[in-house]
Amino acid sequence: MPKTRFQGIVFGLMMVTCMVYPMTCYNITLATGRLSAAVLKTAVIGAIPGIIIAFILENLIAGRLAKMLAFRFVTPGKDKPLYIIFTISICTVCLMCPLMSFTMNLIHSGLSYELFFIWLKAIAFCFPFALGWQLFVAGPVVRFVFSRIFPANITQA
Repeated sequence: MPKTRFQGIVFGLMMVTCMVYPMTCYNITLATGRLSAAVLKTAVIGAIPGIIIAFILENLIAGRLAKMLAFRFVTPGKDKPLYIIFTISICTVCLMCPLMSFTMNLIHSGLSYELFFIWLKAIAFCFPFALGWQLFVAGPVVRFVFSRIFPANITQA
């Protein structure tokens, strides 16, 4: 959807914010065993480093790789825009979930011999939620809001 570098930055910040904050809430809820107002409040502060890290990882690694991978399955101009959007979204989650799980567990748990197993567990718990959230909530909401901010970009994938 973004057509300029500025639009790409706006879209990226919107998307990582809409993904990282709920993922932070989800992970705190998994750790504490309950979702509460305190979790939602704590997650606001806890999500800030994650948003910054996710934005950097998405721009430096996952964004380009996800599109390269997605375009092995779909072709712009040939396939329906919705298929292209879903394929890019799925590929992005497939890359970002392991990257973010590793990075955040490294930050919170430190470098230890258990990091690999903690990372695998985090992927197993986070991937289904991240994929569903991206496809059914964050992606559609961000694209809707983005298309209202930048109306000339409504139909582009």
